[in-house]
This record gives sequence, C-alpha cells and structure tokens, in this order.
Amino acid sequence: MSFKLSVIIPAHNPRVDYLQKVLNALQAQTLPSSQWELLFVDNRSVPPLAGRIDLSWHPNAAVVREETLGLTRARVAGFQRALGELIALVDDDNLLASDYLAHVVRLFAEHPRVGALGGKIFPEFEGTPHPWIKEFFGLIACRDYGDSPMVSNGLWDDTLGRNVYPLCAPVGAGMALRREAVQPWFTAPLASELTDRRGTELSSGGDNDIVLTLMKRGWKVGYFPQLSLNHLIPTSRTTRDYLARLNHGIGAWGGPAEYIHWQGACGHFEGRATVSR
Repeated sequence: MSFKLSVIIPAHNPRVDYLQKVLNALQAQTLPSSQWELLFVDNRSVPPLAGRIDLSWHPNAAVVREETLGLTRARVAGFQRALGELIALVDDDNLLASDYLAHVVRLFAEHPRVGALGGKIFPEFEGTPHPWIKEFFGLIACRDYGDSPMVSNGLWDDTLGRNVYPLCAPVGAGMALRREAVQPWFTAPLASELTDRRGTELSSGGDNDIVLTLMKRGWKVGYFPQLSLNHLIPTSRTTRDYLARLNHGIGAWGGPAEYIHWQGACGHFEGRATVSR
C-alpha cells in the first residue's frame, strides 16, 4: 500500500496528557486519513507505549519500537518504515492546525524544487512565563516570520561571500519533507550516530543536518505561513536554568579551532554572568 503522506511522531517517555492532545489534533485533520499513515515511534519509553495510546481511530496507524535512544535514531526508524512520498515530523508536544497536512500536500505540489518546509509555531504555555521568555522563542522552537512565504535560493550568500544557513529553514517541529530529498540522510551509514537529543541530553543538530543534506543536493527549503501549529511548553522548560542548558547544548563546532573559540566564548560569558550576580 502507498500513501501520499506519512506522519512520524518520535517519542521518549512523553507526557500522556500532551500526547493525547497531539493525537486529537491529528484526528481533526481535514486531509482524509486514507491519504496518510501515522507512525508512532516509541523510542525506548518505560513502560513501552504500545497499548497505552489509542490509535484505533486511524485506519493506517502503527507503533514502531526503537530501542536505541536518541531523536535521530527514532526519526531514522520512522523514515525507514514510512511508505509516503511526503513525510511530516510531529513532536509529541505539537498541535497541528486542522488544515496542516492538507496544506503540506498542496504546497509540495506547487513547489516541486522545495525539499523541506515549515511554518508558524506558536507557544502554548502551561503557566505564565517570565516576560523575558520572548527573547528565547527560537530556543523553544517558536517562530512567526509574518504572512509572506519565504523560499531559500541556496546556502551561498553573494553579499557575504560565504554559505549562510537560511532563516526560512524549517525546524523539527512540524517539518515536512519530500522523501526523494531526505532519503540520502536517513540511508547514510552514520545517520544514527549524529549528535542530537538523547533522553535528558539537550544537545541538538539533527534538524540542521537534515536541511543541510538536502540543500547541498540542490533542494530548496521554505517557510509558508499557511502552516501553523501550537507548541505545548511545560513550566519546567521556561526556567532560567533549563534555557541556559538548552542554549549550551545547541552549540556546535566543526573542528579544533572552532572548539577553542567556543570554549573562549563560554569563559567570557561565564565571567560576565558571575560579575552580574
């Protein structure tokens, strides 16, 4: 059996109440369920999620168990099982607008050279956060770039004379992919070893690696405001210490020189933070 679209939800010990809201939003999609499959990847949750979640409402749903811990490994497991020519990544705290999947199918048809796309991501906080949280919306995968579509023209920036990661590149929450474009990423020998979320670790890089892989092969990426979702954010993820750990974990380097510069920056800002206290 083939499907137009595969929806993949990777999850490791998710909050059950959040997960039910995610599934409710998927159940409300305007795209007929006969046109898409739902793959729930249980990434070594304890206890296992099979039997604890109700997918009976969807005719083409399955739970995939992945014992190797890590977001990248869970995504690879989902990609390898997926049958759709298009793939939508939905986190276990993402509430898609009811027309999200229908827009994904339409937008890919209208933009044949776009390999990955995303849209607006709005925070839905469990409690009332500090006002300064807005400065760090990017860290918690929340963004709104306005009501005009944005499509990349590649990584190279003529003005700067170097490659620049495009602002319009999608993040993992709600990222939609063309299978043809992303297949080299999940079939690469070392795909499962990439640095990304593992359990309580906050390092990340998988989203960027997916985007870079397809863009280096000539595919474009885009931001389309028709796509929108709400990101459920618990109070524990709005604290100073959590956001500091998250920002530190996102940092990456490409070699010895970059690592030394990174350590210098860490020391500089640690010193400033100590003085300010």
